[in-house]
Amino acid sequence: MSQGSDVTAAILVIGDEILSGRTKDKNIGTIAEMLTEISVDLREVRIVPDERAEIVAAVNALRARYTYVFTSGGIGPTHDDITADSIAEAFGVGIDVDPRARAMLLERHRPEDLNEARLRMARIPDGAELIANPISKAPGFRLGNVHVMAGVPQILRAMLDEIRPTLTGNAPVISETIEAGAIPEGDFAGALTGIAAAHPVVSIGSYPSMTPEGFRNRIVVRGRDREAVAAARAAIEQLLGGLRP
Repeated sequence: MSQGSDVTAAILVIGDEILSGRTKDKNIGTIAEMLTEISVDLREVRIVPDERAEIVAAVNALRARYTYVFTSGGIGPTHDDITADSIAEAFGVGIDVDPRARAMLLERHRPEDLNEARLRMARIPDGAELIANPISKAPGFRLGNVHVMAGVPQILRAMLDEIRPTLTGNAPVISETIEAGAIPEGDFAGALTGIAAAHPVVSIGSYPSMTPEGFRNRIVVRGRDREAVAAARAAIEQLLGGLRP
């Protein structure tokens, strides 16, 4: 919700493979669902290529605007995994192999197997806190309000479980659904705009769909003030009542 939001978030998805369509993103929905559960308002999603300048610019723009930023992708062992270096540049700090991260990798790999490529996954910006990865052990990290996570959906979900207790949300959102039936949106759109303007602390959305019974409309009122939600719902029900046969 945009009204009265104190705790906000943005998602930054990093990867040429997402932009090309080779990989279908599954992480945006996963992160958004978690944020909704803890009442953090997701306000923006960006997707950028594996280019340092693009990542740095996006991170700096988003971290200045929102309470939390969540990134996915680009922290693996290959040459195009440049997210960690880009985050370090965005914050103006150094980056090197972190002994804590190296110890985590040793839980999965033998010392002789920690080649240069695998050690890339232990390179962490100075001052960052690690995000544990119980699946493949290569950690994510948090620097400032930016949480940097893997692009592999299963690993990202595990990292979200690790950071969820550290996040603070807003007051819970109250959601009310009003069935508009087969009334076309065009019949109530103008009046609904007026109701939305008269109740600025809630959000009001109209959602048409096709069901087995035919065309149906639903109007959803969302807000954190129970009385305000109830007042908006009453106004909408009165509007619809005058339009029904």
